[in-house]
Amino acid sequence: MIQAEATARYVRTSAQKAGLVLDLIRGKDVNRALATLQFTRKGIAADIEKVLRSAIANAQNKDGFSGDVDRLFVSACYANQGPSQKRVRPAPMGRAFRVLKRTAHLTVHVSERPEKIVAVAPKGETPKRRPRAGAAPKKPAAAKRAAAKKKR
Repeated sequence: MIQAEATARYVRTSAQKAGLVLDLIRGKDVNRALATLQFTRKGIAADIEKVLRSAIANAQNKDGFSGDVDRLFVSACYANQGPSQKRVRPAPMGRAFRVLKRTAHLTVHVSERPEKIVAVAPKGETPKRRPRAGAAPKKPAAAKRAAAKKKR
């Protein structure tokens, strides 16, 4: 199973804002994740799309890759906080307020899904349903009526 990652560092956004968009693509197939990012109306979506495309390219260049991009999915993605640039904003009465211009480090991991092995049942056979675990065996209807009469 191939795993690849890509990182973008010092992206000029907060990690919290990037995390909202990363939550949308976590666990999805890469094609679906790219489509989601393309139609997400957040500025950071374009930067995340670049990182995702880089992770896909990194997976394709690894030895042992099957060559099928459709089997790749976003196994993990997160945004860590980067260093903040401190700036000063003038405030009333000669004071100054500090403004933090935050940065984030974006990381996207892609993995290859294992091939699905489907067991085919012989024709005409349907699997029998098992009773749920912890379920009491069903009483016949006559026994239920008799128990209800005793309670009265």
